[in-house]
Amino acid sequence: MASEESFLARRIDAAAAPLAAVDVLALSAVLTVGVINHNGVEYLSADPVGWALTLVPFLVGWGVAGPLVGAYSAGAAESAKAAIPLAVRAWVPGAIVGFALRASPLFSGGFQLTFGVVVLLFGGVALVAGRWLFFKLFR
Repeated sequence: MASEESFLARRIDAAAAPLAAVDVLALSAVLTVGVINHNGVEYLSADPVGWALTLVPFLVGWGVAGPLVGAYSAGAAESAKAAIPLAVRAWVPGAIVGFALRASPLFSGGFQLTFGVVVLLFGGVALVAGRWLFFKLFR
């Protein structure tokens, strides 16, 4: 009798682990730029908890959606051509989870349409750029 792999076991390949680090760095960087644009660079040291609480909803959203959609599946670590579309497909539901968390009582900030469009677009661009650079530099 063959053993059945769990759903998540089919969605997560150890070879894609470096992509996870790239993705977290890319999303953190683009969100940090947004924090700096709205609050000034001194905010990062003046309120590191506030800064972290800006990033957390979207990193949680990515952490949920990325593996479920297959951003770290077996093919993701093979080429930019495979990895980039998986990241874009995962970012849409990941961002939605982040927006829902920001709109909840757990986090401040709420949700505004303009903010949503900006985060969705720039987060996607950051993921694409990060994965593209990863494959250009390390593969």
